[in-house]
Amino acid sequence: MKITEVEAIYLRLPDLDASQCDGTQDTLVIRIHTDEGISGIGEVDSSPLVAKAVVDTPPSHSIATGLRSLLIGENPFEIERLWDKMYRGTIYFGRSGPALHAISGVDMALWDIVGKASNRPVCEMMGGIFNKRLKAYASALMPETIEEAVAMAEGYVQQGYQSMKFGWGPIGRNARFDEAQIKAIRQAVGDDIDIMIDAGLAWDLKGALRMAEVYEKYGVYWLEEPVHSNDLNGYRELADRSKIMIAGGEQEAGRLAFQRLLDEGHLDIIQPDLGRVGGLTEGKRIAYLAYDRHKKVVPHAFKTGILVAASTHFAAAIPNGFMIEHTVSSSPLARDLVSREIEFKDGYVTVPVDRPGLGVEMDEEVLNRYRVN
Repeated sequence: MKITEVEAIYLRLPDLDASQCDGTQDTLVIRIHTDEGISGIGEVDSSPLVAKAVVDTPPSHSIATGLRSLLIGENPFEIERLWDKMYRGTIYFGRSGPALHAISGVDMALWDIVGKASNRPVCEMMGGIFNKRLKAYASALMPETIEEAVAMAEGYVQQGYQSMKFGWGPIGRNARFDEAQIKAIRQAVGDDIDIMIDAGLAWDLKGALRMAEVYEKYGVYWLEEPVHSNDLNGYRELADRSKIMIAGGEQEAGRLAFQRLLDEGHLDIIQPDLGRVGGLTEGKRIAYLAYDRHKKVVPHAFKTGILVAASTHFAAAIPNGFMIEHTVSSSPLARDLVSREIEFKDGYVTVPVDRPGLGVEMDEEVLNRYRVN
């Protein structure tokens, strides 16, 4: 089998609001075609047009080459070798950031091809299925008012979610308001629902320590990205001094960044985004860095059903995976791009072991409706 074409497809809602921290308003989809008629899909979580340039740009020289040029004519089954070829071929402008973001989507699509060609699910191809069901938490932006937050939380419980996360929005503006909001959410859903808070880099160390005590009082399961992602000293102090679990990593790319978060930042839970870290191949390497250090892994996934599917297979195929992020965005890209979503019921997703590859396909009508040429 040979790769015949690599498409980097930019999708965008017509009314995109860049002031909203919502990755479901646009995305970059990767679709790889082969000479045997099998194609695979992947997704990139980045600035879509920046990552698209990484795929489409023609060769400059041996270590400054677009991914499409590196892959045409190659055997998609040689995933590890192709990952290394892409990494080395983009060294001059890559090694992390947009180059690894773009490699992520390509790698995802290669795994989809190999699974389809072998008639096996990706999680099985990655080495085995540790968990066939995974808890899925409702993930949403924190609304501006307490009343809205309570209504959202109650709605997620009614939908069957047993875990939920609120992030960004007003968090960090006023400590009294933050406490009143989490108190109201907890009272609304009861003590049996996991609640997580994504602070969106809201505080310095002292502010984070103060709020960690507040959130611990209301049984918050983890506190995510409370300090700047580069503040490894702050992460370490916070993780070492707090009883609440500290999570982070969605902004990082590559296993070396996660090694620093684990060894220097002492994070309890790492959150690799498979559309950003280097795909499923690099994601598995990162998962085992955490496994060796007895840490948990929960993949970040706030895009379309493609990334949700990849995250489900990933979390199922690692020994320290137990939960995935499940965006509740009403964006048509999040809700409609894939024609057959991963099954969600009673707070859990079921790994689609009866479907080859990632187990999802794109709806061509939705793809063409939001495609930007």
